[in-house]
Amino acid sequence: MGELAVGQRCEVLINDLGHEGQGIGRCGEAVVFVPGALPGERVQARLVRKARRHWLAQMDGVFDASADRRREPCILASKCGGCSLQHLAPQAQVQWKHTVVVNALQRIGGLQPTVEPVLGAPETLGYRNRAIIPLERLPDGTVRSGYYRRGSHRIVNLNQCPVLDPRIDALVQPIKADLEATDWPIDRDCRDGGGLRHLALRVGRHTGEVLITLISSHDRLSGLADLAEHWMQLWPAVVGVTLNLQPRANNVLMGPDTRLIAGQPTIQERFGGHQLEIATDTFFQVFTEQAERVIPFLQAALADQPRVGLAIDAYSGIGTYSLPMAAAGWRVEGLEVNPEAVVQARRNAEVNGLAGLCSFQTCDVAEALAERLPEADLLFLDPPRRGLDPAVVATILASPPDRLLYLSCDPASLARDLAPLVTGGAYTLQTVQPFDFFPHTTHVETLAVLQRRG
Repeated sequence: MGELAVGQRCEVLINDLGHEGQGIGRCGEAVVFVPGALPGERVQARLVRKARRHWLAQMDGVFDASADRRREPCILASKCGGCSLQHLAPQAQVQWKHTVVVNALQRIGGLQPTVEPVLGAPETLGYRNRAIIPLERLPDGTVRSGYYRRGSHRIVNLNQCPVLDPRIDALVQPIKADLEATDWPIDRDCRDGGGLRHLALRVGRHTGEVLITLISSHDRLSGLADLAEHWMQLWPAVVGVTLNLQPRANNVLMGPDTRLIAGQPTIQERFGGHQLEIATDTFFQVFTEQAERVIPFLQAALADQPRVGLAIDAYSGIGTYSLPMAAAGWRVEGLEVNPEAVVQARRNAEVNGLAGLCSFQTCDVAEALAERLPEADLLFLDPPRRGLDPAVVATILASPPDRLLYLSCDPASLARDLAPLVTGGAYTLQTVQPFDFFPHTTHVETLAVLQRRG
């Protein structure tokens, strides 16, 4: 086949999925990414754009459909960028995610562990406990709300989303209608003086409490207090309305200043038998029930230790997993860079009667670990997607605790970080347990349990 060109059509046999859910195959010698295509399918693809190492194509037809292909539960799934795998049957999704974890550990980490089957979710719709929805006002005054079209900054208008918890999904359309009736500017990109940017909704899956947050570049929103009171009277589950100010013209969703407009600034949630206080800008896993399934594995790893001692929870957030460790009798020190999360973690420990066993500090995690790790018996890591700083890995190797548990949301960074810990001889990798925290997306959570050699 000669030189490829934009607009050219070719038949592509799909052999894998990319990290954004696109089908991957070849047109001649060229690698082609085809959104919507599934492994095992032969598709007709039209080349759209050439990237550095591959072509991006549009699927014009399927010759041999996969047995795992299904009709998407959402009519906007093929356009909206919120979900990328709705056309793949849920069981096939978790099987593919298992392969992703295995391949990452082998190819990136040079490891050959046994990876347990992915713990899939019994229900894959209506699970998300939080939504942050972009807003824009059109020239005719109407308001558009929805997630971005895949690969673009254009909003796909929606009034409901089947992966959202039904209790917040039901609020999207009426809140949008109320915002449309105001004279407030809505300018998500801060191009024309700013205004409202996003609507954020959060629900306690076990308590039903709802928090509404408007994200704006400024607070010049006349009548906001009255509208907030109206919402709280109209929907008894709504316990608070807040305004978050994000004045910068960038892609950061929320700013550091959140103001209470009505009710209370947090919801209460139960997690693993403990009470948690969660604010609008708190990091908390979006699938509560799946995140709770980590706790028995955590408890088993704790119980397997010869003695109960000091556990360090690095990147501890609001104490989500610190509390179960303390409840098992361990003395827990939480390390966290976000001061607001530390305040909430301390309150959560107090409310659950665990303040005597839990302490939390705002710190640079790498620096604090270098000081405290020599005294620790166990280290629990739950870092952001980028994984561990090399300084953290070096600190662990300098003072390796007996047991290390690493909860990761990215198999590639997990494999990279585990490689020096295992291949260098400090640890053996005992268990690798993936969880499907994000059905219908390509994301997979993984808990790795390591034991110090000797």
